[in-house]
Amino acid sequence: MQKMLSHLRRCVDEYRMIQPGDRIAIGVSGGKDSLVLLRTLAELRKFYPVPFELVAITLDMGYENADFSSIARLCQSLDVPYIVKKTDIKQVIFDIRREKNPCALCAKLRRGSLNDAAREQGCGKVALGHHFDDAVETFMLSLFYEGRLSCFRPVTYLDRTDLTVIRPMLYMTEREVINFAARQALPICKSGCPVDKETKREDVKQLLRTLEHDYHDLRQHIFGAMQRLPLDGWAPTDPRGRKTKGGD
Repeated sequence: MQKMLSHLRRCVDEYRMIQPGDRIAIGVSGGKDSLVLLRTLAELRKFYPVPFELVAITLDMGYENADFSSIARLCQSLDVPYIVKKTDIKQVIFDIRREKNPCALCAKLRRGSLNDAAREQGCGKVALGHHFDDAVETFMLSLFYEGRLSCFRPVTYLDRTDLTVIRPMLYMTEREVINFAARQALPICKSGCPVDKETKREDVKQLLRTLEHDYHDLRQHIFGAMQRLPLDGWAPTDPRGRKTKGGD
């Protein structure tokens, strides 16, 4: 816990993610990433120098046999309000439109539904569980398939909804997230998506693993380059709010 909180707080501080009085909606899919985000943010709330509130939100995508009771129990134990928002995303994508490449549309619909739910709960920020490896893979996906140097930002303001999206787990590796979720016995829910693990992202993940046999610090070097370029929004700051070189 101490190590994960160190990663979390450093990211929150360097990108100035939380301000006094923030009410933050955590997007909780039931996967390991979102549950680790929920667990660590709830712990950070106990001692962080500025007060903030949390609300956990799960989107019911419409898959059969979806059971969120274990997440509800976890939220109750953490004293975090829990909301399940019903959607017709699965029906739209797979039954009506029958998308052959559904990921982009699914992500768009999920973002919209989560943002709507966050506003309904009086939240000004939405926290997502993207970690270190997600950032590196997204950067490589953009490079390979779009010919651009690009990635999601650690902090993004959405002017249409007046929401700010934060990603506090960017200094946690996927391996650390997996180990922490197991040690904490977090109630991970299996994805009901029929194309889970069959995406371009999975291809990039496997490519990076192969390259790392010869270039052991490859992901660290890519992540450091993203901060040092820096990509838009990726320059971290010091405690006084001044931008640093990044990539430490």
